[in-house]
Amino acid sequence: MSGGAKGQLRAWQRQALTKFLLHKPKDFLAVATPGAGKTTFALRVATELKAARTVDRIIVVVPTEHLKVQWSAAAARNGLALDHEFTNSSAVNPSYDGIVVTYAQVGMHPYKHHAVASARRTLVILDEIHHAGDAKSWGDGIREAYADVEHRLSLTGTPFRSDDSAIPFVRYEEDSEGHLVSRSDHNYGYADALADGVVRPVVFLAYSGEARWRDSAGDEYAARLGEPLNAEQTARAWKTALDPKGEWIPAVLQAAHTRLQQIRRNMPDAGGLVIATDTKTARAYAKILEKLSATPVALILSDEPGSSERIDEFSNSTDEWMVAVRMVSEGVDVPRLAVGVYATSASTPLFFAQAIGRFVRSRMPGETASVFLPSVPVLLDLASKLETSRDHVLGKPDRPKEGWDDDLLAEANREQNEPDEQTGYESLGAEAELDSLIYDGSTYGTATLAGSAEEADYLGLPGLLDADQVRALLRKRQEEQLDSREEEEKRRREQEEAARNSKGNQAAAARVASEEIPKLRKELNAIVSITAGRTGRPHGSIHNEARKACGGPPTAMCTAEELRDRIAYLRRW
Repeated sequence: MSGGAKGQLRAWQRQALTKFLLHKPKDFLAVATPGAGKTTFALRVATELKAARTVDRIIVVVPTEHLKVQWSAAAARNGLALDHEFTNSSAVNPSYDGIVVTYAQVGMHPYKHHAVASARRTLVILDEIHHAGDAKSWGDGIREAYADVEHRLSLTGTPFRSDDSAIPFVRYEEDSEGHLVSRSDHNYGYADALADGVVRPVVFLAYSGEARWRDSAGDEYAARLGEPLNAEQTARAWKTALDPKGEWIPAVLQAAHTRLQQIRRNMPDAGGLVIATDTKTARAYAKILEKLSATPVALILSDEPGSSERIDEFSNSTDEWMVAVRMVSEGVDVPRLAVGVYATSASTPLFFAQAIGRFVRSRMPGETASVFLPSVPVLLDLASKLETSRDHVLGKPDRPKEGWDDDLLAEANREQNEPDEQTGYESLGAEAELDSLIYDGSTYGTATLAGSAEEADYLGLPGLLDADQVRALLRKRQEEQLDSREEEEKRRREQEEAARNSKGNQAAAARVASEEIPKLRKELNAIVSITAGRTGRPHGSIHNEARKACGGPPTAMCTAEELRDRIAYLRRW
């Protein structure tokens, strides 16, 4: 959330303000990417209307208690006094210009809030308006409370939902397919903000690795994150990777910490945030980071008192790491966050967009953010479409794809170290390996080189690069990888040819081929990742097409020659 003092507006804020003041509509929906300055825009609207005596009272409605305090402080910097301590049992203090309340407050007593809002000419600012559909009582309460106000200014950075709940006071229009699509009055997307330097470029580092688990029958399974798996296997492998008792999370946290140290050379106060699935894993992740970090690790649990204060303390400090569950996924302003670890099984587009929004706020030109995440198809797809604008489509909810259903998502969201009584699932561990980088909708494979040198190379991206510089550097490193791969392929063919030409060296030729299989699998996976990023197709679909065209068994059972055939086939795309 932006909270700058009253002053010069950004171009998009001026344009949106002009639109509003020109027509002064009853309803106005402003969609702006997280970090773009929605709060500053809304407060300027409020001060202009108040100065013109168009309205007498300002009411701000927010999703969380923490945001009440932030809005009140931002309003004070803009010359407005908003009471964030107003309750459903208190009266409006006439010395204030207005109040800040939560959607839950309004839902519990809509008639009281209707009386407050209709007593004077009122502007209602509905922050993150998509939350008004979270519960029926919230949506109904908002409609009842603010039906008769002078103006309603709705704000959101993610104007869509994962269900068919209509967002109150949002205009829906029918598209060519008969669906009702939300329409905004002003839109300022991530791509626009990135071009203007308002937000940071985000580089996603996707980590793969083999995960192993045991079912109730005692059977053990192994699967590699990022390879074609069914929904159940993906859920199990993902859950296993996030288990703090395994090897995946410690390795990824170590890599993220290394990246943070590199960024802090240019941004001394840069901070990192780990988003966990639940309280138990958040505590476990914090313990791992305590062994790496030179500063205290802030643990933010929304069900504990003092969470808002701990967020403020972290924001105002130069400490390195914060670990949280869902409290900081939206609306919490910690501009110095530059490194993130997406260590949660939440996979809706809405939650993902909100979470990544914590890292995009730009403070100075050239800052780059890095987000580490599991190499899971649904997350890779969301990362590659970060710059894609979405609207809320009724009758066509924005849900995860590729066979995911509510039961599997519920299973994936179980506490990581909670015994699974229904299935007897038991995590046996997972290794982590940098698989690919995603930036600007393009995927850059990294899994084609053996060892850890390539990880150190990519983690060494300078912390001060603008969007074009990041793109150029990643493309340069991709070309270097391809050149290295071709050189390695040439050496391999020479070795095989020498082995075939040497009498009695058939065993040597077989050994050369067998040593190549792991590298060829990685190369195939990297090319599939690149192809998926360019075409938008799922990884599994590309693997299946290559197998259909070239023949042969699943990837895990392929010979070196079969893997080379599939690699050659995909290169011809």
